[in-house]
Amino acid sequence: MGRLFGTDGVRGVANSQLTPGLAFRLGQAGAYVLSKEHPHPRIVIGKDTRISGDMLESALIAGICSVGADVLRVGVLPTPGIALLTRTLDVSAGVVISASHNPVQDNGIKFFDSTGYKLPDAIEDEIETIVLSEEKPWEVPIGGEVGRVIEVPDAGRRYIDFLKSTVGRLDGLRVVLDCANGAASYVGPAVLREFGVEVIPIFNTPDGVNINAGCGSTHPEQLQRAVLEHGADLGLANDGDADRLIVVDEKGTILDGDFIMVICALAQKEKGTLAQNAVVVTVMSNLGLHLALKEAGIKIYQTQVGDRYVMEELLRTGAKLGGEQSGHIIFLDHNTTGDGLLTALQLLSVLKERKVSLSELAGQMVRLPQVLLNAKVQHKERLMLDERVLAKVEEAEKALGDRGRVLVRPSGTEPLIRVMVEGPDQEKLSQLAQGVINMIVECDA
Repeated sequence: MGRLFGTDGVRGVANSQLTPGLAFRLGQAGAYVLSKEHPHPRIVIGKDTRISGDMLESALIAGICSVGADVLRVGVLPTPGIALLTRTLDVSAGVVISASHNPVQDNGIKFFDSTGYKLPDAIEDEIETIVLSEEKPWEVPIGGEVGRVIEVPDAGRRYIDFLKSTVGRLDGLRVVLDCANGAASYVGPAVLREFGVEVIPIFNTPDGVNINAGCGSTHPEQLQRAVLEHGADLGLANDGDADRLIVVDEKGTILDGDFIMVICALAQKEKGTLAQNAVVVTVMSNLGLHLALKEAGIKIYQTQVGDRYVMEELLRTGAKLGGEQSGHIIFLDHNTTGDGLLTALQLLSVLKERKVSLSELAGQMVRLPQVLLNAKVQHKERLMLDERVLAKVEEAEKALGDRGRVLVRPSGTEPLIRVMVEGPDQEKLSQLAQGVINMIVECDA
């Protein structure tokens, strides 16, 4: 698998790349590294609805307990809910078993420290070194020193109560909620109903294999149809672990994370609550976002792709709002990771307060044409340095001049290279992007 940890934990095809044996060793090493300051550590574990989650959870638990740590098992819960419990249950660390928006055959394991933040690279490297080493630095516990499993039956209730503390009532709104047959399938409709929202849930019947299948934030087409069919005020789409949100306005138009950030940032700016008068975005954010925020006098900090890097920049600058075009939005005043349901509530609150349609709010940003294509490859790292690929990218950049940009980057979680081209002419962008993709594929052969 190369380096075990990518931009969002350890990912791979479950039972092939991400095996129970690897999960067991990650459990051991993670518990050891993250629990050095605790004589008898406790670790929260939760998961999404993938069929492989049970298998990997069992292996992780065995590994954790074998080094003398206790496990607090919360079952199926959104990733941000597990981050919340990690920082509120007096534990040493948290673990999420999920591959987010990826298809069912994939799964992943990511850790939170005791404060609910994703691990820095140095700590991941320490865990990885132990996993790959033949020697284990801990003494093997026996008897009463072996860890035990403690169930947390009210985990969902704790997360719902936290969400209810973030905004006021939302009565009168009609919302279609696409749960992606994932972790939000249970708590998502429940929390919106407790706010007084009329909820029409779809894709909320997970069976272990239908997670993200033609639904959720990466496939919002069914949501578009449902919004129009039910005459809803808007539609909300989570991904498999509900840490991201894509929305559909009342006209059926898809609005990505850039629109959400602009709407929420401008609302906070108007109230005087936008911390540091700044927003953190990644290099993938549309130029239209930059124009809208700059016109409002809002400062923009830009990072590489990955919500962990957005978080690092939020902590560095003191800003509290940031996120990605893909819908990972962080409201650092409330939670320590992207939170799709929290983001939905913040957006619905603006809609309720302003008493206008979502399409009107979205009109505060004009999206510039942008083409994003993916190439499935075997040699991501080599291709990013290939002179033929670099020359093709330079050729596309010259064609755009100062009226656009080209961004080529390897996916941190999948065997893909992503090509994004942005500028004023959609047809030209498509041609340039396809040209770069064709060169990448040719050089990967």
